[in-house]
Amino acid sequence: MQAVDELVATIRECAPDPSREDELEQAKAALIELATGPTGGKVRDRVDHALRSELLEVRWELEEVLEVSAPEPPPSAAPPEPEPEPEAEAQDDLVMVYDDPRGLVLHRSRDGSRWFATQVDPNSGQPATFELPPHQIAAVQQQLAGSPYWVLGSGV
Repeated sequence: MQAVDELVATIRECAPDPSREDELEQAKAALIELATGPTGGKVRDRVDHALRSELLEVRWELEEVLEVSAPEPPPSAAPPEPEPEPEAEAQDDLVMVYDDPRGLVLHRSRDGSRWFATQVDPNSGQPATFELPPHQIAAVQQQLAGSPYWVLGSGV
């Protein structure tokens, strides 16, 4: 680990001096070689630890070493498939009953046993659909009773 500390010290000395660019690049290349070698994990940990106490210019150089020497992720680590929205399964069986242009849409199943609400998620800005619990359906209908946004002919 002494070699790592010496290379970090060289980078620290060369980073602010444009006339030592070649020496800086050589030190970074040697550090990258160590970080991708058999003890790469320990070297990367040492560089990461050193990086925290350095000035900004030196941090940038050390971060570049860490980025270049980062191990490839395993090929089997595919992102998980997103779960389908509850509405997607029975979309043809749903009837829109309420459509507020400010962002609330209510659907119900044809038999009226299940209700779904779609609202814009304030964190992502994307619409999110969720099923209303049976005990909330009557409360939602009562709360929105005087609203002009009920869909005519929807049976509600």
